[in-house]
Amino acid sequence: MKNSNWTIGITGGIGSGKTTFCQVLEVLGFPVFYSDLEAKKLMMENEEVRFKVIELFGSEAYNKNGINRSFLAKQIFSNPALKDKMNAIIHPAVRNHFSKWKASQKSELVFNEAAILFETGSYKHNNKNVLVIADESTRIKRIKIRDNASDEEIKKRMENQWKDEKKIPLADFIIHNNDDDLLLPQALELIQKLQDLRTSSLPSK
Repeated sequence: MKNSNWTIGITGGIGSGKTTFCQVLEVLGFPVFYSDLEAKKLMMENEEVRFKVIELFGSEAYNKNGINRSFLAKQIFSNPALKDKMNAIIHPAVRNHFSKWKASQKSELVFNEAAILFETGSYKHNNKNVLVIADESTRIKRIKIRDNASDEEIKKRMENQWKDEKKIPLADFIIHNNDDDLLLPQALELIQKLQDLRTSSLPSK
């Protein structure tokens, strides 16, 4: 049946380890679309997106290395209206790219990883949504190692995302990813539940 595959959203706060969990799913043979990575690619490679970003922020939005991340971050974090306008440029382009990607996948389950899945409301487009959570102390420790960032920088970035308490009621499944949690058993259990739910939702022959 064409396009009968389910879209499963995967999200989690910064440092929760959602990408690590997605890599486990890929090892198990399931395709994962990394929305945030694709957004960066579109900002670099899609002429229409580039034009709109420059129109909004000015030529300083890009430098000789590509996207001027520090400049854009400063503009967006200091002005919520700009953040919304930026999302209005990027998110439709990413959704369109995802739709084309999904149409080429043969797997019955496809996963879409996005950092702000619930914040943007895009979780409503998915069949089910998964939230990866970890203790704040664990998350801070991971980000420090990964980004060499200060506690103050990390907490600022966390404040720009919803707290887990706000996301949990919107999630269909929760994955626990503290240092002593095993991801593979949780991934296998998740896949089984999703396959069962998808099968039961298909029209009977």
